[in-house]
Amino acid sequence: MPPYSPVLMGEYNFGHRHLLGIEGLSREDIEHVLDLADTYVELSRQADKKTARLRGRTLINCFFENSTRTRTSFEVAGKRLGADVINMAVAVSSMRKGETLIDTAMTLNAMHPDVLVVRHPESGAVQLLSEKVDCAVINAGDGSHEHPTQALLDALTIRQRKGRLGGLTVAICGDVLHSRVARSNIALLNVMGARVRVVAPRTLLPVAIERLGVEVFHDMKAGLKDVDIIMMLRLQSERMHGSFIPSTREYFHFFGLDYEKLKLAKPDALIMHPGPMNRGVEIGSEVADDIDRSLIRQQVEMGVAVRMACLEIMTRDLGNNPPVR
Repeated sequence: MPPYSPVLMGEYNFGHRHLLGIEGLSREDIEHVLDLADTYVELSRQADKKTARLRGRTLINCFFENSTRTRTSFEVAGKRLGADVINMAVAVSSMRKGETLIDTAMTLNAMHPDVLVVRHPESGAVQLLSEKVDCAVINAGDGSHEHPTQALLDALTIRQRKGRLGGLTVAICGDVLHSRVARSNIALLNVMGARVRVVAPRTLLPVAIERLGVEVFHDMKAGLKDVDIIMMLRLQSERMHGSFIPSTREYFHFFGLDYEKLKLAKPDALIMHPGPMNRGVEIGSEVADDIDRSLIRQQVEMGVAVRMACLEIMTRDLGNNPPVR
């Protein structure tokens, strides 16, 4: 694939000051991010992986909730673009000292960063913070609300293997109730013309989820029939207050992905998981490690490329894009 044209970059107006969610993004916005990310996949596979696109820019990773995969991915992305990257472990510092989110926002704003990447355990907190700072804000996951860069990297992974998103049937299986990944993927896949199913026990589905434009199944045999992509979700026990499943053993029997259930999908169906995986709970090890069917490692690789694209796009016209509410 040829290098992404700076002229073409200048021709497209992304038009969003912050990246707070997939909701509000057009098909063209999504394709713009994915097209640019494609070029960074190629760059990341070269011996010299660095560019100076973000030289002089400052990126602060501000994680109010612990993370390894997402934070590291944004750190690698920022450094490959030549930015100055600062990781702030807010979850173990200011919050424990009683500082409010708005106070934290004012403190960060005084440092004049160009981009804040924020993860927070409460839905809506990242948008509140974005209203208090002068720089671009990227949502790295807020409560059970959204995780836009995860949906974008999932889309890039699918597009690289299948060549398209439109017309595919995607089954999102597991703890949809607590999953910000599910919400962002449902929004993106619908915009791109895919057919989306959710497969889960009734206790792990939001009320009236059909309104999001999905088909609902409570049985893996019916839900996986003839699908192109299977996205497994982890049981988010840290967000569960009460009894949602009888036991993890019983959950795997009925809703965990193994080869027996995989046979119900199309012969070339591919498997995805946002990580971290609970092996033997929502997915079997042999399926997760299947080099022909599993895209889980590719998702990690695409994550760096997508986050490089998002960082470049959000810093390209600093000061020219109005906030999107």
